[in-house]
Amino acid sequence: MSNNWHYLHGQPQFHGRLKAVPEDFIVREDLGFEPGGEGEHILLHVRKRGQNTQWVARELARLAGVAQRDVTWAGLKDRHAVTEQWFGVHLPGKEMPDFSPLENDDVQILAIARHHKKLKTGALKGNWFELRISGLEGEGELDARLAAIAARGVPNYYGDQRFGRDFGNLEQARAMFAGRRIKDRNKRSLFLSSARSYLFNLAASHRLAQGLGEQLLDGDCVMLAGSQSFFTLGEGNPLDEAMQVRFAEGDIRLSAPLWGRGRLPSQGGAAELEQAALTGQEALCAGLEANGLKQERRALLLKPEQLQWQRQGDALRLSFWLPAGSYATSLVRELIKDSGSHEDTGE
Repeated sequence: MSNNWHYLHGQPQFHGRLKAVPEDFIVREDLGFEPGGEGEHILLHVRKRGQNTQWVARELARLAGVAQRDVTWAGLKDRHAVTEQWFGVHLPGKEMPDFSPLENDDVQILAIARHHKKLKTGALKGNWFELRISGLEGEGELDARLAAIAARGVPNYYGDQRFGRDFGNLEQARAMFAGRRIKDRNKRSLFLSSARSYLFNLAASHRLAQGLGEQLLDGDCVMLAGSQSFFTLGEGNPLDEAMQVRFAEGDIRLSAPLWGRGRLPSQGGAAELEQAALTGQEALCAGLEANGLKQERRALLLKPEQLQWQRQGDALRLSFWLPAGSYATSLVRELIKDSGSHEDTGE
């Protein structure tokens, strides 16, 4: 099994390396809100280098004298990077602990504030990225390709990290659906996510391969920009000129299925296209349904905001903003081959 997802801009002609050092991949969370200053939750803004999210969470729990379940984070971030991210500690009726022992050369606390609500996974607006691709070599119009990415976006694929080394998480999901008992709730969640993400990537890749990644079809399920809300094109929402204008202006976006229980919300030719993409994946579909997941949608394409780039010899520097839940490496994948990179997401 391999990653053969379709490219929107054609297979890249450049080679390069991402994350030769952690400073080559900088991520800054954009919460989209400011801590309230009062409440039984403590929010900590932490900058870390070469440390994973779970380790920081365990140390915060130890210093606060609480169970690990009382420490949360907005987004899971890779260890092989420099990240600025938020953590939440539930401390009702307790004084502010001394978190300073957490700090060292690789971990700094940027801010601490109280808040009235629990910090939940995904409770962030997006992420700012600063990337450096080194050892860049190849032929082609790199600036033109970057300009096309800025204008049209890239496929909104889930990154390879979701599937594990050699798609091991996906194979574990297949075994779980076939009857293997997985007691660890976190592992169950990981395997379910891997299966669902794989089906999404299949459906998205199939549509792009048909040359229909930027074209509305009757029966398409479209999402409102900036939200998870969607509706189906058809009776009540006809595919007319007004809808085409909304699509061209970016008010609505094409989507692909996040599989689960219930009827596929797409209809007609759009539904047939999605069903054809998932032919042979009945076991994964049934397994997700049996585990209670419901039909949802995810945007087909991902458009970076404020994308800027600068060539420096054999290196390329990129900066951009992406909404939560999307992968910066999906953009890098359209630029270079064989990046040898780790994944990072804003989930």
